Amino acid sequence: MPPTLSRRPLLAALPLATLVTATAARAQGPLDNVERRAFTTRSFRLENGTVMPEVTLAYETYGTLAPDGRNAVLLTHGYTSSQHMAGRYAGAGPDSGAEGSWDGLVGPGKAIDTDRLFVVSSNMLGSSYGSTSPAHKNPATGKPYGPDFPQISLGDIVNAQKALLDSLGVKHLVAVAGPSFGGYQVFQWSVSYPDFMDGLVAVVSAPKGSGGEASVTALIDALAKDPNWNGGRYYDNGGIGEILTAMRVATLKRYGIDDQLAAKFPDKAAREAEIVRRAAPWAKAFDGNSLVVLRRASVRFDAEKDFPKVKAKVLYVLSRTDKVFPPSIAPDVMAKMKAAGITADYFEIDSDFGHSASGLDAAKWAPRLKTFMADLEKRS
Repeated sequence: MPPTLSRRPLLAALPLATLVTATAARAQGPLDNVERRAFTTRSFRLENGTVMPEVTLAYETYGTLAPDGRNAVLLTHGYTSSQHMAGRYAGAGPDSGAEGSWDGLVGPGKAIDTDRLFVVSSNMLGSSYGSTSPAHKNPATGKPYGPDFPQISLGDIVNAQKALLDSLGVKHLVAVAGPSFGGYQVFQWSVSYPDFMDGLVAVVSAPKGSGGEASVTALIDALAKDPNWNGGRYYDNGGIGEILTAMRVATLKRYGIDDQLAAKFPDKAAREAEIVRRAAPWAKAFDGNSLVVLRRASVRFDAEKDFPKVKAKVLYVLSRTDKVFPPSIAPDVMAKMKAAGITADYFEIDSDFGHSASGLDAAKWAPRLKTFMADLEKRS
């Protein structure tokens, strides 16, 4: 029987912090005073030539940057999750006790050790947790971008993160690490800036997107079932919470939540009600147009074709029960990396938590990650 899923407060939408351009607080014990931060850059040019007048990235930091700027780690998050990946927020508030999604891996003395490393966890361009996204005002109209938000790529997401790191004084990364869509970003970093990091930790992910444009069309069609959709211009007419809740329930089930809750909620109806209860806060926080923008970026993503550029060492991690990126894809991915001359190791998390294993079963792969990070630190 699978273990019971430990409950963590689900974050509401993260309010935009004031512009911060510099240092992190020194790590002192548990990360109990994490601060929301934001970085803004102007005249940001996308890979397709579009220039966005202003781009903001929300982010968090843990630990202290070394004087030479070379002890940093970048964390990248999943498709529908946020940059809150370690510790708890400072002060009072509805999400002040919310534990970061990789809290079992990041912190003082942990696999990614904030007593020695400066960790930056960045929200994605286009996401719904404080960064510039379709819900933000378009400077040209004064109204939310909505469906008019520029088409972005994984390269654009990574280039915005590079600008953030430059502003913080980061000169070199020990590693880039992240799960799911965060793994896409890891692989994109490996080919966009191959000399900028020593290691890559891609978790429950792949080096190439899937689904194609048909999956983007299917997503838009699903969102359009909400009576408030209005071609994606729903911000002034009540939003699309109903369809987002239904979609979140489906996503949680695909991630394996039915099995995770079976022991605590053996009755199917009670378990279904609990899943809906967990889905509802996310539906209030996340924007449907962000789903579309990021899905479109993901299906066009392909780092495999540029594998010969990769110079960093790779730790590729999948979960035994993941249905999104099943372990059956590992042999092909590892063979392609080997053929490109990439030094890569594979680790499979023996977990019943499916796609959520990297955070919820952190203890099962933390030792392997700790060894990998220690080896990288010797090289830095």
